[in-house]
Amino acid sequence: MTDHRGEAMRVLLKENLIVLIPEEPEEAQALEQWKGSHCDHVMRIRDTKTASVELHDLGEAQEAFREPINVVSDSPDPVARMISNFATAPFELDGQRYRSVESFWQGLKFSDEDDRRRLAGLDGPSARREGEKQGYGPTISYRGEEIAVGTWAHWSLMERACRAKFEQNAEARDALFATRNRPLTHVVRRDSRTIPGVIIADIWMRIRRHMLRQ
Repeated sequence: MTDHRGEAMRVLLKENLIVLIPEEPEEAQALEQWKGSHCDHVMRIRDTKTASVELHDLGEAQEAFREPINVVSDSPDPVARMISNFATAPFELDGQRYRSVESFWQGLKFSDEDDRRRLAGLDGPSARREGEKQGYGPTISYRGEEIAVGTWAHWSLMERACRAKFEQNAEARDALFATRNRPLTHVVRRDSRTIPGVIIADIWMRIRRHMLRQ
């Protein structure tokens, strides 16, 4: 890094550290601006076959290292909250409008269509509370088909709902795409016995891969 006159800053090389020391006010200002735009970034040394050393920016550490994102409804990250099934992200599936994926999922516990329509209009937390009161039987019925709870066929309904959400809701889709290729997880204190966190996280990532290819 040089100042406007092309004069080099002082450089200290240590075992696990490179220190740049500005010696002129202009250098200090330039370095401060550079720090501001590269905070938490990862740098990689590339062999230039010369006496010089080049540090190439690999981006923010969480992206460069593909740090997992835990998608939960109470995450401090607004992107994770929007991806979660509790997010208010209206979509339509099989002729019914749902306020959230959780509204669809909890409604499956009810056999009466009026109850399902009622849950379809609830937000995620309200739908969860209603669903927990009802509980699951050994099977659920959807569009005339009896489906065993906690099976691949049951999980496939979740995937259909999530896909409809991300395809039809731009805010949810933008949130999903913002995670790029970072692993998604769903780790909560009490994992679901009907659809474990590893299953729902795989659904989100599979939908992301499919939509990004398109």
